[in-house]
Amino acid sequence: MERITEEQIRHVAELARLELKDEEIRHFGEQLDKIIDAAQQLNELDTENVAPTSHVLDVRNVLRDDKVKPSLPREEALKNAPDQQDGQIRVPSILE
Repeated sequence: MERITEEQIRHVAELARLELKDEEIRHFGEQLDKIIDAAQQLNELDTENVAPTSHVLDVRNVLRDDKVKPSLPREEALKNAPDQQDGQIRVPSILE
């Protein structure tokens, strides 16, 4: 473990409310160090002529256009409601 100290791992584990054994801390430290090594390889890439982007692929809306259609009549919508009042479904209060 070069970049990640055991103290840092213990701190993150405490924040995540995890109880780790000493063996697990060493194991995770080695794994995190390998992850950082892999991520640092990206720094070696030449990105001079690469435009910044948030997605690799073009993002487009795949939803259909909204169309106005007739809705259920209120009486039909409330037909199976177990309790209703003033044209609305009544539910038990959850706030004091």
